Amino acid sequence: MTGVRVADLKSRLSEHLRKVRAGRTVTVLDRSTPIARIVPYEEQSSSLTVRSPLPGAPSLKQVPLPPPLRLRRDIVALLLEERQGER
Repeated sequence: MTGVRVADLKSRLSEHLRKVRAGRTVTVLDRSTPIARIVPYEEQSSSLTVRSPLPGAPSLKQVPLPPPLRLRRDIVALLLEERQGER
């Protein structure tokens, strides 16, 4: 596994992608903190498995929904307020 700083990755992307194509993993570093990993692509990766419900599990139609929230404020105003705080 190779550690590569963001600036180096940007300036020599093709070189690092050749390493990945050859089977190596590249860890992207922001200063010295790992932030991402570039791994070789696997055609038959089966990381997601869909399984059948367990015997005796209720169907989706039988699962009751929770009661609606009783808010005294406008939900859109709450969302806007939250998004403004992230900027």
